[in-house]
Amino acid sequence: MTLLAILMGTLAAGIGSVWLAALLSFGLLARYTQHMLSLAAGALLATAFMHLLPEAFESQAGAKELFATLLVGLVFFFLLDKAELWHHGHEHHGGEHRGPEVTAHAQHDHTGHVHAAHSHHGHHGHEHGERKAGGWAVLAGDSVHAFGDGILIASAFMADLRLGIVASLAVLVHEVPHHMGDLVVLRQTSDNRRAALVKVSLAGAVTALGGVAGYALVDQLYDYLPFFLIMASSSFIYVALADLIPQLQKRVTARETVAQIAWLGIGIGLVTLISGMAHHH
Repeated sequence: MTLLAILMGTLAAGIGSVWLAALLSFGLLARYTQHMLSLAAGALLATAFMHLLPEAFESQAGAKELFATLLVGLVFFFLLDKAELWHHGHEHHGGEHRGPEVTAHAQHDHTGHVHAAHSHHGHHGHEHGERKAGGWAVLAGDSVHAFGDGILIASAFMADLRLGIVASLAVLVHEVPHHMGDLVVLRQTSDNRRAALVKVSLAGAVTALGGVAGYALVDQLYDYLPFFLIMASSSFIYVALADLIPQLQKRVTARETVAQIAWLGIGIGLVTLISGMAHHH
């Protein structure tokens, strides 16, 4: 009975949050694509810095080990990015010229000048490849994060049924703004909304795997939970700083700059507010 409750709670939280995020980002907010980049960056950074990292550091794990895990995570997602760009360049261009790869490296130039040109030529085939890496990084981070959420929900259900329901609802609600950010990142890699939704839904479904693992091995896995949280946060920090923020670093009008900052603030505010409420419960 407890295992069934865990499965229902984790699936509702993991996939329900993705579909609610899709309803908002593909429906109500679909016309504000450029603003959604700012909101996504804010949501991913706030998820990492205001939710995952504090929760990891509240544990008994040592700060040195956690910071080392964060460093390893950032380097890992950088290498994943490089591998995906390299693979895509060879797959689609057969190594005929280095243009796409040079552009791909320039993509992450912090000056953002490449992105100004990129915004006017977003339909070139190789540019989808440049963005695909950010998609893989966010999906990998999502899966790790979802697995950790599943362990938390399983722990709550095993303590008390009502506590498990509250934990599932808390995870569902606080994941919505974060998944809105994920869907924006995935849409950068492909114009196919359905594919983006399926990928993020599959990552969200990993919550159920975490729930089952938590039910079977709750004592052993709970000790490693801080490290799951740190690895997930490293992916969100990397994607926000290497992929999303550079796209906002281009010369725009004062009004557009204010809008960018406002939507960045909304993304941070939403996650911070909802995470605070969930943590309180």
